[in-house]
Amino acid sequence: MSTGFDRDTDEFARGARAVVVYPDLGGSTRDAEARLEETAGLALAIGIEVVERVALRIRAPKPGTLIGSGQVDALAETVRDSELGLAVFDAALTPVQQRNLETALGCKVIDRTGLILEIFGERARTAEGRLQVELAHLDYQAGRLVRSWTHLERQRGGFGFLGGPGETQIEADRRLIRDRMARLRRELDSVSRTRGLHRDRRQRAPWPVIALVGYTNAGKSTLFNRLTGADVMAENLLFATLDPTLRQISLPGIDKAILSDTVGFVSELPTQLVAAFKATLEEVVSADLLIHVRDIAHPDTQAQKDDVEAVLKEIGVDPATPRFEAWNKLDLLDPEQRDELLAEAGKHDDVVAVSALSGEGVATLIGKVSGLLTQGHRRYTIRLDPSDGAGAAWLHQHGDVVEHWMDGEHAVYEVRMAPKDYERFEVRGA
Repeated sequence: MSTGFDRDTDEFARGARAVVVYPDLGGSTRDAEARLEETAGLALAIGIEVVERVALRIRAPKPGTLIGSGQVDALAETVRDSELGLAVFDAALTPVQQRNLETALGCKVIDRTGLILEIFGERARTAEGRLQVELAHLDYQAGRLVRSWTHLERQRGGFGFLGGPGETQIEADRRLIRDRMARLRRELDSVSRTRGLHRDRRQRAPWPVIALVGYTNAGKSTLFNRLTGADVMAENLLFATLDPTLRQISLPGIDKAILSDTVGFVSELPTQLVAAFKATLEEVVSADLLIHVRDIAHPDTQAQKDDVEAVLKEIGVDPATPRFEAWNKLDLLDPEQRDELLAEAGKHDDVVAVSALSGEGVATLIGKVSGLLTQGHRRYTIRLDPSDGAGAAWLHQHGDVVEHWMDGEHAVYEVRMAPKDYERFEVRGA
């Protein structure tokens, strides 16, 4: 039987048969089953077939293998009996631990960071996304050259400019990686400057930016499609969305707003990815409003919320940025759970319960967004010539026309709008 693992190339293919291992070191807010379920979902996202799931209680981490020798032996037996080609560890492994485990288990071993990097590498579609993934992968792989490359024992002579005589292959490879990472950072800096210019233009327009944030697979892309009529990839997969997507939307009282669908967060998000995706996540940092989409039907929804809040803090989101929670996936709850949740949501001003799939609660969410973005709006009485159709259209487009009546030779409009929009209206055509 094929395991999906090529021992010669040290690579695993889609369809690789795997065991998912959760080394329980204590201190996690999730139970072992929830962690195994999430890691199995991550593996499924890149076509890995999860055959076995194993939770191991670790009293004291072993420097060489993380888990105990008896646990290593038992896991090796599972790998042999089930003819597995891959072991996915829901933990961060050192290069030494990874190498030793591969030797002991007789199969490929990847840790949580490696798994997430594989997913991101497969999902990146834009040039920027591919640059970010490559940078993160090189940063991760630099310390693992001793494990994964077969020619590192050799030494080669040099030509002076290549590092000098006696430079080992691993030193040369690390130098090449450092050079490539420096080039990638320069390219990403250029992307970041370009994105900043676009953002500056939007702010001068000025159009408010609304960012959807949340744990991976919380339903952000489904809600994004519901609000914009777009067709962004929305599947029941972890990290279905990787590259950010921006769309223009109209809201009550607001002519135009920009809605951003961002990459989903996950617990213990690799630091390499947080650093590499800084340019993308700047859309979140600079947003005027954050909608935290939560999978309220998930058993670990509170722990997922805590993870998202931790990442938002790590990337530098201002705590004062207006935000509210969209408790999504009402459609997955039974009637009793649903009634309890709706009652609980009603107690909070910063919560809206929705089903992005069915559309339930979305109108309330739109009203919430509009209300938060128009909090500083004032009410103005504006008199126009009845023939000024362009002026009337402008008021309807940029404000909320509360009342409209005729007063003698003038059309009178009671309009709620932002002071800056009123100033723009006053100077139009000047």
